Amino acid sequence: MIGSLRGTVLDRAIGGEVLLEVGGVGYRVAVPAGAVGALEPGGPGFLFTHLVVRDDALSLYGFPDREQRDTFEALMSATGVGPKLALAILSAHSPSALRRAVIEGDLDALTLVPGVGKRTAQRLMIELAAKLGTDAPDPVAADGGPSVRAEVRAALEGLGYGAEEVRTVLGALPVEGPVEVLLREALRLLAMERAPRPVLNGNGNARA
Repeated sequence: MIGSLRGTVLDRAIGGEVLLEVGGVGYRVAVPAGAVGALEPGGPGFLFTHLVVRDDALSLYGFPDREQRDTFEALMSATGVGPKLALAILSAHSPSALRRAVIEGDLDALTLVPGVGKRTAQRLMIELAAKLGTDAPDPVAADGGPSVRAEVRAALEGLGYGAEEVRTVLGALPVEGPVEVLLREALRLLAMERAPRPVLNGNGNARA
């Protein structure tokens, strides 16, 4: 099995594929969306790889670090998850963000991935808990209500914030805390992000 590739990047596509030349041979490798930007055409490239063998094709999937490849393989071992869906999940969530979503039972984080519905997300939560070395997911609070982070997410979406904004700010919040405290912090971070940047003059100072 091909475990890694080191060579020169010949080409890349926005859709998440790079052409990596190793020893005069060009390998087409599918990579997570977040890895494409660092693989500059003409520059060096190194990827940990996973080879998917099928009757009609050999497909290579590449990752900038071992943790992403291990997470990809864990996703692939889950029921109903093929390589394309596993790659889509890693394009939307880093391994640490995915692990946090599983620990917190954050179904909404998984359903942000195209092709993952609520039922699939629920099944993944249960299967990935063991595969990623986390505790069993707890999608609801002990009293049967929604989890704290789910409440914060719902409140932000109710205020009109977009799914991508909400996902980003939730990743920046503390792991635990009361709903009111986390919501207040989330709103502060979102206000900072949306605040207009000062326009600088030629001397590098903000214009009046």
